[in-house]
Amino acid sequence: MRKLVFTSLGAAGALALPAAAQAQDTTKPDITIGASVGLHDLGVDLGDLDADDGEFDELDIDDSAEIFGAFAAADFPVGESLFAGVEGNFHFGSGPIESEYGVAGRLGFRTEGGSKIYARGGYQWVDLDLENLTGVSEDFLDENDIDVADVGGDYLVGVGLEVPVSRVVLRANVDTIAFDTLRGTVGVGFKF
Repeated sequence: MRKLVFTSLGAAGALALPAAAQAQDTTKPDITIGASVGLHDLGVDLGDLDADDGEFDELDIDDSAEIFGAFAAADFPVGESLFAGVEGNFHFGSGPIESEYGVAGRLGFRTEGGSKIYARGGYQWVDLDLENLTGVSEDFLDENDIDVADVGGDYLVGVGLEVPVSRVVLRANVDTIAFDTLRGTVGVGFKF
């Protein structure tokens, strides 16, 4: 399934890039910068652990985090209603997420009213707060030489909608990282 998603996103990007590059020569990009908030569910499932003797019964996993941050996007027309673009994001988190950041390509269409509906694919890194996630003190991990990676990343796929209101853009996105997490964000941006 993951190979099919990568292949589909790669093919769509390969088809859109030459046209986007050509459109870039004749049309200026549509640039949006803004702020966003959301909820990121990391999808941690203790049922995945093989522990029939109850050794993980007291491990308290809090795997949902509110995220607050910013985004920047640049879209290039590819024909009358189709567009291709790129965007970046950075968020601070609460609870189990210290921060997250990533880049994504976007491919979608613009309605007559200027709204944009798009799919996106890219890469997202997540910096975890292990103490908040597991309840185990980071000092304990350090004292016992337990080396646990707290930054990880994987591919991101999702869909989004942007609605213009004058120079302001209202947006909503739903994403997943490697089909293991679920992340929803809403935001307000300004067009330049």
